[in-house]
Amino acid sequence: MYRSIVAYITGLLLVAPAAASEQAFIYPSHFRTQQISSNGTMVHVRIGGKGPAVLLLHGYGETGDMWAPLAAELSGTHTVIAPDLRGMGLSARAEKGFEKKNQAEDIAGVTNALHITKVDVIAHDIGNMVAFAFAAQHPETVTRLIVMDAPIPGVGPWEEILKHPLLWHFRFGGPDMERLVRGRERIYLDRFWNEFAADPGRFKERSRRHYARLYARPGRMRAGFLQFAAFDQDALDNRAFLENGRLKMPVLAVGGERSFGSTMAVVMRAAADNVQEVVIANSGHWLMEEQPTTTIAAIRSFLVHQSQARE
Repeated sequence: MYRSIVAYITGLLLVAPAAASEQAFIYPSHFRTQQISSNGTMVHVRIGGKGPAVLLLHGYGETGDMWAPLAAELSGTHTVIAPDLRGMGLSARAEKGFEKKNQAEDIAGVTNALHITKVDVIAHDIGNMVAFAFAAQHPETVTRLIVMDAPIPGVGPWEEILKHPLLWHFRFGGPDMERLVRGRERIYLDRFWNEFAADPGRFKERSRRHYARLYARPGRMRAGFLQFAAFDQDALDNRAFLENGRLKMPVLAVGGERSFGSTMAVVMRAAADNVQEVVIANSGHWLMEEQPTTTIAAIRSFLVHQSQARE
């Protein structure tokens, strides 16, 4: 199976564009946006395409806009749903509810509002954590799960991961920290885009300006800090989920070679029974910015092969 996936990815790369557009955050014109009331908040959602549903969950330092190249690729065969997480991007301001168990219910409300009963879930960074909670609480809804380059609180080597010096931002937040970054959002975010990239130049200037503007909107940096502040409770919740059983749906664990790498699969094998692994060469954490073509090919390959396996 692994060799067939590699061969499929290679074939896709031979016909794919040489480079992604610098404006990788712009969705195709056939997508629409919708504000969906869910779980006590309002979620901004991008929707487009036709076919089996696929849900895209972003992480910190970006919004649902990060998925535009993948959404364009999948919308020919799938209905693509790409929300902004609670309090982030163009979703409503929020002051509480950032536990990933609760945010999973935000997502459940979105899928219910769109009358979706089965969905593939693709996630990156903090989106992984929401996706894991969603899959654990709604296994009848999630058909396949793809997680990309970030740990899951309380799962696998979580306590060892917390000791890494680059992850000091996990504990950074609160009123004084908000004052420190107010008006300096771009400086703070550049640290993430630079230090977690294999090649910072691949995270383009237009994208940096775009996301910095979104994070400078009222309440957005606070929402980001609260995502991290919830990790201790997330770890407790995730351990409780695993006491009730492991994930049974097929999982693809994707890591950047110069970032989380094969550790993504180590984490998921601590929580799921059917895990495949892909490491994206020459990429750091920002897979969709640094190596979009290879990353999209890996995702497409997994979806295709898993669909064939079910037939």
